Order: sequence, then C-alpha cells, then structure tokens
Amino acid sequence: MTQDSETIQVYDARAQEYAAVTQNHIETPLLQAFICALPARACVLDLGCGPGLFAQAMQKAGLIVEATDASAEMVALANQLPGVTARQESFSELTAQSTYDGVWANFSLLHAPRSEMPSHLSRIHSALKPGGQFHMTVKTGQGDSRDRLGRFYTYYQPAEIRTLLETAGFTVMKISPGRDKGLDGSLSDWISVASHA
Repeated sequence: MTQDSETIQVYDARAQEYAAVTQNHIETPLLQAFICALPARACVLDLGCGPGLFAQAMQKAGLIVEATDASAEMVALANQLPGVTARQESFSELTAQSTYDGVWANFSLLHAPRSEMPSHLSRIHSALKPGGQFHMTVKTGQGDSRDRLGRFYTYYQPAEIRTLLETAGFTVMKISPGRDKGLDGSLSDWISVASHA
C-alpha cells in the first residue's frame, strides 16, 4: 500500500484482523457501481488490495483482476482466495501502459505522502485504457498524521482531490461521502471518488 515501513508493519501484523473488518464492507454500492461501469470481462487492477476480498468479489462478477499490495502478509491472504492472484508491489512500481479497463484504489492511496499523490495518479492514468474507470477512497480532513496503530494517513478535502485528479487527466463523475469504523476502532469520515481517464 505504501513505502512507509511502519504502516506496512501494522498491516503485516494485523492482516487477519483487517480482513475481518473489511469483510463487513464488501457489499458496498460503490463496488457495484464500479463493476457496472465496466465492460464484460474487463481487466481491473486492485491497487492496495489488502486481504483480497474486493478483488475476489470483482472476479466473481466476471472481471479479470490483478491485485497488488505492499504488505507481504496481505498478499499472502489474498492469494489464499479462490480466483485471486496478488503480488507484492508499491504504488511507485506501477508501470503498466493502457492496460486496465479499471483501477480500484479503496482506502489505499491515503497512505501515500501528499507530495507523491500527483505522480501516483499520473501512473494510474497511464495504466488505464482511454476512458478507463478509476475508483479511489480517502479519508477527509487536514494535513497528515498517524493513527493510534501507527499507520500513516494523508487527509484530503473533496476540492483538493478533484483538482489532483483533473490535473492528472481524469474526469471526475461523482464524489460520495461516508463514515465508517476502521481497524483502530475509531469512526472516520471519507470520500469515494468515481472518475475516468
């Protein structure tokens, strides 16, 4: 998910626990909207796939899914799921060109430093086919900080995310707000952004 070693260590140590928390969020309308916006047998990248549950759901829906994560333990969990193929890879290692019909980055890019977000979004835009769908979810707020588990977060406001995406060449279609309890037990506000290349 990120190059930040402390964040990766948290996910390595709590992979099973995170999978249990994530299980409660698989049946999200955001995932269904992403799937419905794609052609049949679309090729999708789950960027920062965690335990692979969303990747598996997309595979079951008929998509061809690649999954990546920076945490070795998360990749190991994901590869235990039928139909999921995951590899350990950071955001900066994405080098694909016009390969994917869609990229799903759900609560993953928020672990990257703000200064690196433009280059990550540029790589994602390059990896998508023209018109390809992009889903990203980040927590809302100001600045950056670590949570009580030690994970690094960068917080965004909707206008900033829209500007970052448009600067990278995306067309923003919808910004959806939400609020959930995360791995550290605290409630957090977030926004999910649907866009296309």
